[in-house]
Amino acid sequence: MEGDSFSGMANGGGGQVDGKLIQTFHKSFVQVQSILDQNRLLINEINQNHESRAPDNLTRNVGLIRELNNNIRRVVGLYADLSASFARTMDASSEGDSSGTLRSSDGAGRAGQKRVRPG
Repeated sequence: MEGDSFSGMANGGGGQVDGKLIQTFHKSFVQVQSILDQNRLLINEINQNHESRAPDNLTRNVGLIRELNNNIRRVVGLYADLSASFARTMDASSEGDSSGTLRSSDGAGRAGQKRVRPG
């Protein structure tokens, strides 16, 4: 089954946390897949328009490329939300964990911190 690999990840929080996390993952991945499928169609149409070299088709590509860029932004946003949700769930489930390996009083060293991109 799809969610089996996630079962038991947040044992400290119980089955409800696991189920909620899996539900969130599934919903987000379905949304992402839908957008990526739409992007594939957009890219195909953009390529056909480009190959035709017809002025109207090339003009239409401007709007299609904007739509493609917006879709990519949506995918990035969905992954960011998913990451934040996962980090919150793991933080909540580790509060009951007595090992304290990933936690400190000031939150330093916490898993899921935002990555800084060079450039």
